[in-house]
Amino acid sequence: MGLSDAQLLGRIGWHDAEAFEVFLARHRAAVRRHLLRIVRDGDVADDLTQETFLRVWTRADQSDGRGGCTGWLLRIATNLALNSLRTRRRRREVPLEVPMHPGDAEDDATPPGWLMDAAALGPEDCCLREEQVRLLRGLIAALPDDKRAVVRLAHEAGMEIGEIAMRLGIPDGTVKSRLHYARKTLRDAWRDLGMEEE
Repeated sequence: MGLSDAQLLGRIGWHDAEAFEVFLARHRAAVRRHLLRIVRDGDVADDLTQETFLRVWTRADQSDGRGGCTGWLLRIATNLALNSLRTRRRRREVPLEVPMHPGDAEDDATPPGWLMDAAALGPEDCCLREEQVRLLRGLIAALPDDKRAVVRLAHEAGMEIGEIAMRLGIPDGTVKSRLHYARKTLRDAWRDLGMEEE
């Protein structure tokens, strides 16, 4: 079936299983790679790939053409990945450190380490900030390798344009261009998540 992605999505909107199989075969590997860069877990990436294509099957008629079919598909995948990261963060399990016998603890009045860590989280704003940082890290991880490297050197290592150019062996103009592209991509993705720019 030699149809374009837009034509395939049109057919998928009418629940054409053959068109869905073609679309799935065409994009599955790229979507999984994209998800793996964000969640860093193969099993989770597999689950999210399935969920992404389930959304395609049920919402193909919602593709607005903004950024093309691939952009729409990757936005779905990114949103699912970031939701998964948020959920996993909330459900993180911490082992309960309980002494084998009541007298074994050095000081029975001292709360276990996991309890102190939870209490040290502080006010709601601190939690929100941490969540935003984590979301931003996920978005940065999803950038293409060349753009991600420039962002990390500029913002995490605090390097200047000239230093980044020397480190990567590319012209200053290329560094500026990649940084501009990466910032625009991150700003758009941030807005798509319903976050306010800061």
